[in-house]
Amino acid sequence: MGGDRVENWRRLPRGENWRGALWVVIAMLLGLWLRFWFIGHGPRVTGDSLIYGDIAKNWLQHGIYGFSRTGGGVRPTLIRLPGYPLFLAGCFAVFGVEHYRAVMFVQAAVDIVGAAGVGWVLGQRGWWWGLWLGVLCPFTASYVGAPLTEVLSVGCVGVVFWGVVGWDRGGRGWSWWVGVIGVGMAYAVLLRPEQGLLAVAVVPVMGWMVWRRGGRFGAVVVAAVLVVVPLVPWTVRNWRTFHVFQPLAPRSATDPGEYVPVGFQRWYRTWGVDFISTDQVYWHYDSDPILVTDLPGRAFDSEAQYRTTAALLEEYNQTTTATPEFDRRFAALAEERIRAGWWRYHAWLPLARLGNMLLRPRTELLQYPLDWWRQRGSGFWVPVGFGVVNLGYLVLAGCGLWRWRDESGVKAAMVLFCLLRCAMLANLDNSEPRYTLELFPIFIVLGAAALSGVRGTPPPPP
Repeated sequence: MGGDRVENWRRLPRGENWRGALWVVIAMLLGLWLRFWFIGHGPRVTGDSLIYGDIAKNWLQHGIYGFSRTGGGVRPTLIRLPGYPLFLAGCFAVFGVEHYRAVMFVQAAVDIVGAAGVGWVLGQRGWWWGLWLGVLCPFTASYVGAPLTEVLSVGCVGVVFWGVVGWDRGGRGWSWWVGVIGVGMAYAVLLRPEQGLLAVAVVPVMGWMVWRRGGRFGAVVVAAVLVVVPLVPWTVRNWRTFHVFQPLAPRSATDPGEYVPVGFQRWYRTWGVDFISTDQVYWHYDSDPILVTDLPGRAFDSEAQYRTTAALLEEYNQTTTATPEFDRRFAALAEERIRAGWWRYHAWLPLARLGNMLLRPRTELLQYPLDWWRQRGSGFWVPVGFGVVNLGYLVLAGCGLWRWRDESGVKAAMVLFCLLRCAMLANLDNSEPRYTLELFPIFIVLGAAALSGVRGTPPPPP
């Protein structure tokens, strides 16, 4: 196959060869410049980045997967899966412990390669448009400046679908593509637990692709097994260390025995929609004051409920510590609001949270206020510009979804993954736009299909 590609390239006129190569180089250089700009202007090493970094440092230096204790020593943990700490530990071993700037440049290299390659799903014409949509996407590029799972997680999505296309074109039998698919899905799960949805979408579609052609299911079974195998040592470790069966990571992001404020979380879900509420309220609980003025009007159904909520928050602010008593009172408020608005809690608010994550201007890593609609000057127009570009990617993806008449099953797997992930995101407590980044490889492929005019199953790339 590689020889055919070289031969096809040689058949092109010499001038077209060089012009095409020149434009590829220009696209890659522009993509690298964009990522380096974000590293210089939007680096963010806080919150989860420091959690991952501390785990990686202790794992590398002490052989213990855990957090540094205030008085010395290391406390084991299971609140984060080992995929990203493993990546950080490798970077720390090469570039120095807590050398996060080097991590950012490694992520930039990973992201630019993934962005340039995702369009191969559509063949030569689709790849050209996918190249530009991928390398110039500011939303995925911005996260190279944040030591978080997003860059690698997005890359895993691209690798898996690239592998599925290669496997399909190779006859759906035993080949190295099966390993690419299985390893990509396995590492995706080791990065983020909900990325198991990638395997849930891809494996059944692979089975359907084999079944409709009368093939054997051995390759599909191997790909599925590869997803589970890396979780076995992690599960055994958690059982031996904490005496709990935990093959992934807990949704509450707490270690066994730690307090989980379920009542507060349930109350927050009765009104929480936008990212600014996540930042000012959800993340503040059990650490910082929460002002009743930071709550939107939809957080109250009546004047009496407003007074009850204000009094509860005033008491909490005196200690800023979550307690079972506070949680019981938040739970009572939540039940009252759910009874008053069952559809609001179970349907409209989840859809609103999903819409906020998909449509919000993705400037959360830049120095712009979260309430951008109240700002003037660049504080307003830059987020608006980001919002327009984001909407453009969504519109292009919608056009490509309609235009690309794929018969192989690859598009079906992509759509199923998007639907499963959107359903999961709608049921989260807190809205965070970064949780939708894993959808962008698919948006880029569908957008490239719309721009390139791909209608049927595309031929292999040259």
